[in-house]
Amino acid sequence: MKQLLELLGFIALVQGAMGLVHEFTDWHIGLVQRIGVLDGYEIYASVALVVLAFALFAAAESRRSG
Repeated sequence: MKQLLELLGFIALVQGAMGLVHEFTDWHIGLVQRIGVLDGYEIYASVALVVLAFALFAAAESRRSG
C-alpha cells in the first residue's frame, strides 16, 4: 500500500509540475491542459495535483513499511 501511495504521489507530482510548466512556458506537455472541463482552471488544477502529491507522500510515510 505504501508503494502504491508513493507511485500515485509521483504521478500526481509529475502531472502537476508539467501542467505548471505548460502554463508558464506554453510547452505542450502534460494531461491537465487536455481535459476540456478544466479550461481556464489549468493552473488551479496543476497546483491541486502538486498538493495532492505531497498529501499522498505524507500518507505513504505514515503507513507502516510492512
